[in-house]
Parts: sequence; structure tokens; C-alpha cells
Amino acid sequence: MSIKKNTLDCLNEKEVKEKVKKLEEKIHKMEEKQELEERINQKKQLIKEDLQKQLISQGKFGKQFDDMIEDYLYFIELKERLQHDLDINGMRYKTTTGNGFTSNKPNESYERLLKTNAQMLKILQDLELKSSEPEKPGDDENDLL
Repeated sequence: MSIKKNTLDCLNEKEVKEKVKKLEEKIHKMEEKQELEERINQKKQLIKEDLQKQLISQGKFGKQFDDMIEDYLYFIELKERLQHDLDINGMRYKTTTGNGFTSNKPNESYERLLKTNAQMLKILQDLELKSSEPEKPGDDENDLL
């Protein structure tokens, strides 16, 4: 009887350890997702403010510009999620086919990322905005030294 009880205790302990491991993995994934959401929201807010400032400095006002900025912010979020997928799954991933064979497939996020970037650049062109580049030392024309 004690052998059966020890065996059951070992099985239960194994099951508990497996469940704990699965829960820890789920918690880790949830934390990663929350960090991604926070990073995306921060980035979107900074970019939105920057784009609005650039449009104001050009004297461009109107709902059509606000709408284009919102489209651009949507693509920012999409781009971040696609990049996150590529970071996790890589350029190619393994999958099992219906007949049980394993095959490598290209990650569709890569192609979608390229299309997303192209659309983002198109929106910036339509708004007649350019990305701000940091000043290089010595570029200041008023520098007397």
C-alpha cells in the first residue's frame, strides 16, 4: 500500500510542478505583453506630439491631418507587434503539416512589416513631414569656432 501511495505522491508532485511551470510561463507571457503595450503607448504618444508640432509649425490644421496622424499611429502599433513577433519567432518557424511532417515556413510578419513601413513613409510624404535628424557637431552655421 505504501508503494502505491509514494507513487501517487510522486505523480501528484510531478503534476503540480508541471502546472506551476505552465502558470509561470503564462505569467511571463502576460508580463511581456504588458511591457509591449506600455512601450507601444509611450512611443505612440511621443510620435503623435512630434507630428502635431510639425504640422502646426507648417500651419496645417484640420481633421484630415488628425486622421492621417491616427492612421500613422495605428501603423506604429502594427509595426511594433510585427517586430515583436519576429523577435520571438524569427524569420522562419517550424510547423507540423496535416500529414504529420515538420516543415519550415517563412514568418509572414516580415513581409507585412515591409509593407507597413512603406505605408508609414507614404503617410509622412502626404503630410509633407520628415523625420527629425539629430544635429551633428559643427553643423551650426552660426558657430564662430
